[in-house]
Amino acid sequence: MKYFNDCYYHIYNRGNNKENVFFEEENYIYFLNQFKKYVTPSLDVLAYCLMPNHFHFFVKITNEQSFDKNIKNFFISYSKSINKKYNRVGSLFQGRFKSKEIEKESYYTRIITYIHQNPIEAFGIDNLQDYRFSSYTAYLSNNITLFKKEEMLKWFGGIEGFKNSHKIIEDKTYEVFKTS
Repeated sequence: MKYFNDCYYHIYNRGNNKENVFFEEENYIYFLNQFKKYVTPSLDVLAYCLMPNHFHFFVKITNEQSFDKNIKNFFISYSKSINKKYNRVGSLFQGRFKSKEIEKESYYTRIITYIHQNPIEAFGIDNLQDYRFSSYTAYLSNNITLFKKEEMLKWFGGIEGFKNSHKIIEDKTYEVFKTS
């Protein structure tokens, strides 16, 4: 896939054979640190969620020329580290990462909400703030982050719109997005 500056993408992948890619808390932190080191010079991160066997990022490409090389180096670095630490061999991820260009601004809020709500189904949590490996809590904090918080919150109509869009839909419309 060809990537373009100032375009938005949903980037995701899962473990080979649907196996975990994160085995303990320090793996999640290392993954994010490596992502920051290798990939953030090529993009802006708008949302992310790391689950035990997969991950999601919503990003805006800022340097298309270096993105492919940077993300490749990131995956190599993380996979080598995990393979060494856990005495494993072979591919950690199910092939090359997947990406989908998100062209409609109206879909930005939906993809961010979808990414942040991943732990609800997987872990049955009621409060998204209880899940540490997602960008959701960073949006609610006053801490300085790498995210374009102001830009993103504007899409949601402010912090209250952000919170409201992330509430679990009580009726059956949420069922449409469930996977078997």
